Formats: sequence, structure tokens, C-alpha cells
Amino acid sequence: MRILGIDPGYAIVGYGVVDYAKNNFAVVGYGAITTKAKTLFPDRLSVIYNDMLEIIDKYKPQRLSIEKLYFNTNSTTAIDVAQARGVIVLAAKQKGVEIHEYTPLQVKQAVTGYGRAEKHQVMEMVKSLLSLRAIPKPDDTADALAIAICDGHYSDSILRRSL
Repeated sequence: MRILGIDPGYAIVGYGVVDYAKNNFAVVGYGAITTKAKTLFPDRLSVIYNDMLEIIDKYKPQRLSIEKLYFNTNSTTAIDVAQARGVIVLAAKQKGVEIHEYTPLQVKQAVTGYGRAEKHQVMEMVKSLLSLRAIPKPDDTADALAIAICDGHYSDSILRRSL
């Protein structure tokens, strides 16, 4: 199964694509969609949407896994990220990709075995689980790969329960 993990944002959208089968992951690709700070916000959303369509067309994932938003301080940032997340979900939906959402706690639990793991611990586990030489940069890309790993583990446990 091919999974596209997304770490949503509006300046940087991290993405990571993995193939998952029988508890094994293979990295297919990863990177980031970036938008310039001085660009009008609707134009930034357009860039994110169009780039997301290209990524989906290029990698042809069966599933898109995306982080649920959790903000406790800056509501303006939360709204802007939510809008970017919306165009990402719309792009996936229009392309017929199954969408799955995970909380940061679920991602940390699935990747490290501990829901309160530190960011560096998650990054190291991403590197280890995917047999990478280095932690992918920017951090948003490594986060996206962690979300894809999480989806693989959760999909596997769902499949096992249904047998």
C-alpha cells in the first residue's frame, strides 16, 4: 500500500511517500511544498493545492495521512494552517485518495512506542525505521514521514482485527 504522509502548513507543507507491506516500509519520495512569505494568502493556498495535485499524480498513493490540528496559542496561525489543510484534503478527495487523520500523540505512539516522545526521538526513529542515512530536512518532511509510518501501523492493526 502506498501512503502519502502530510505535515500541513502554509509556509511549508512536508510530504513523505512510503510503500508499506507486512510491517515493512520503503521510502518512495519526500520533500516540501514551500510558499513565499510576501505572497498573498489566497495565492499561497493555490500553490499548495496545485502542488498537492502534482504530488498525488506523481506518486499515486492509495492513502493520505495527515496530522489533526492542535493549537493552544495563536488562533490566527491555526486558522491559516486549517485553510491550507483544507486545500490539501480537497486535492486528495478530488483524486479519490482515502484520507486518514492522526493526532500528534498517535503519531508519536506509533513511531516511538511512547505518546509523549520528544521531537528528536521521533526524528531518529523515522531515520531508523526507513533506513535513511540522515534525518530528512526540513523537519516538516521528517514529520510527514512519521505520519505515513503511523498510518501504516494503524492500517495494519485495523486489517489484523478484521481477519
